[in-house]
Amino acid sequence: MTGGPLIAVVDYGMGNRRSVEKALEHVGARALITRDHDRIRGADGLVVPGVGAFPRAMRNLGELGLTSLIGEMASSGAPLLGICLGMQLLFQRSEEMGVTDGLGVLEGEVRRLRTGGLRVPHIGWNEVSFERRSALTTGLPESGCAFYHVHSLAPRPVRSENVIGTTEYGERFATMVARGSIFGVQFHPEKSSRHGLQVLQNFVTLCAGGGERGREPGSGARLTAPA
Repeated sequence: MTGGPLIAVVDYGMGNRRSVEKALEHVGARALITRDHDRIRGADGLVVPGVGAFPRAMRNLGELGLTSLIGEMASSGAPLLGICLGMQLLFQRSEEMGVTDGLGVLEGEVRRLRTGGLRVPHIGWNEVSFERRSALTTGLPESGCAFYHVHSLAPRPVRSENVIGTTEYGERFATMVARGSIFGVQFHPEKSSRHGLQVLQNFVTLCAGGGERGREPGSGARLTAPA
């Protein structure tokens, strides 16, 4: 794809960066895995992926000078999407392995799932109900749909208006959030087949034309799952 928006996938040494890159390219973006500050600043949008422990993730981001840069990009109005651990990092703090401060671009804390005896981590497909519509839910079923989750903790947003979608595993928790151009999903859209690709397509569309930073969207975007 040569005409799509340029989306920087933040490389801080954790997460399935290649899978995210491949899925973004599949739906029309030019994706770049990078930790280079100038390249991140020059992108039309930013994805923070993540798999692993919150404290290590924040330590890696800090050592690379990326904590303030992500905050800078969020303040600039550039579309920002956090995926799984990347979503959790957007919040103020997490209780994983002790209390660790997060990026703080969204209000709330990350806490352990209260599963009522169900197996932890929560792994597999689970139905997401949409609490309100958002640019990220365009083209998805009105009542909600299933996405693939892998996690043991979940964010507790302070503001209910920031919650787009919820799912239930022992308790009901926020699995899609948004504030302005900042978005987060607890599930893995790159592993969630057609509906997950639709979420990424919606984000790519925002990066392409949702604001003054946007570019013309790429041609030939497909919503069938990549090989």
